[in-house]
Amino acid sequence: MTARASRRTVRWHGRATPWLFLLPGLVVVVGFSLYPFVNTLILAFTDARVLGGGTFTGGENFTRMVDDPQFWTALRNSSLYVIGVVPPLVLLPLLLALLVQRQIPGIAFFRTAFYTPVVASMVVVGLIWTWMLDSRGLVNSVLEQLGLVTEPVPFLTDEWLLLISAMLVTVWKGLGYYMIVYLAALANVSRDLHEAAEMDGAGAFRRFVSVTVPAVRSTMVLVAALSAVAAFRVFSEVYILSGTSGGPGGADTTLVMLIRQVGIGLSGELGYSSALSLVLFILTLGLLLATMRLNRAEDTE
Repeated sequence: MTARASRRTVRWHGRATPWLFLLPGLVVVVGFSLYPFVNTLILAFTDARVLGGGTFTGGENFTRMVDDPQFWTALRNSSLYVIGVVPPLVLLPLLLALLVQRQIPGIAFFRTAFYTPVVASMVVVGLIWTWMLDSRGLVNSVLEQLGLVTEPVPFLTDEWLLLISAMLVTVWKGLGYYMIVYLAALANVSRDLHEAAEMDGAGAFRRFVSVTVPAVRSTMVLVAALSAVAAFRVFSEVYILSGTSGGPGGADTTLVMLIRQVGIGLSGELGYSSALSLVLFILTLGLLLATMRLNRAEDTE
């Protein structure tokens, strides 16, 4: 081998080596993310079913969606879920982070306790709350013993109470995660700002509004974006609390639950289910773009 050929071989190996390290990750991304996305995009314009191939139908699935009352019910529930979940998950974890930020003896125990629901399985959490909110569960038993109710509250059988109960479970489980996010942001807030505000006579609430909130505003936008996307894609909470039924008559079905219902089983309509998935993707992407634009607007102020 000549010296020139040897140098070319060395250069080729030098260029190929990084790609060889990236190859396993690229295979996973293409096989489990890119290919399913492209396949879903194609199926959304067909009448494909689980058994048998489909034919191209253009926008027929989307026309059907407009006339489908189940779709509008699911869209309403998912939208209400975002409205009900995002504000508490933006504010409450911040207050919790301020509470556990103090360096006092035993505070590590409370930080761990608040974070524990985050690492718990959603199935386990859902089952625990189902037992608690059942007509003969702990919550109803306590309410009856205190004389606040004369008959069990239908937390899991009433259309609106079931949706609210699922929201409370989502907020309860997510508090610890977003608390950690805020703790990281609060660690970068200069103590001098609080001391200066305190010297000017500002109380605790005034310091919170004038110092803490502006300092973590970008983090609040990030939390809003993450919690909004997660809330719009909610499935486990409503599915488990409703006993897999989606509420009375399916009145609490969310978009992800509807996608599953349509596409599951041997007679599943993969084409229509894929069209629903595509709409869900577009809506969540819109939420992300809206929050990113809000974040940029905050940064320019």
